[in-house]
Amino acid sequence: MNDIETPIATIDPAQQNGKPLFVCYSRCSNCAKARAWLNEHNIDFTERDIKDDNPTTAELDRWHKKSGLPLKRFFNTSGQLYRNLGLKDKLTSMNEHEQLEILSTDGMLVKRPIVVNANTILVGFSPEAWSSALARTEDRIE
Repeated sequence: MNDIETPIATIDPAQQNGKPLFVCYSRCSNCAKARAWLNEHNIDFTERDIKDDNPTTAELDRWHKKSGLPLKRFFNTSGQLYRNLGLKDKLTSMNEHEQLEILSTDGMLVKRPIVVNANTILVGFSPEAWSSALARTEDRIE
């Protein structure tokens, strides 16, 4: 899977607790495209800026486990901080808990945007994948 593909994981619909959570960074062009896509598709969401309110270790752990995705997909591997910390070489020798702890230290380490709702967790933005994954959300919006 390349970096432009969006991993999708099914989540128990019973977990739905309101609007999808849209985790983004205000200065990220992919996040701006994703926000515009959500608005164009009339999907109501709760926005959370990852720089101001980084996901906690517990949240990241929960999202990772529910998603079934490799933990590395939650890292912003193209980010400057990721490169400056040399995480490409360090992650292989770290256990899952250590990786989650590092992810929770700075929002710039986390791949974005992320959408969390009852049916899916989306990491990164791909209009095709989002259309497929969020179709049920669109259907219920009046």
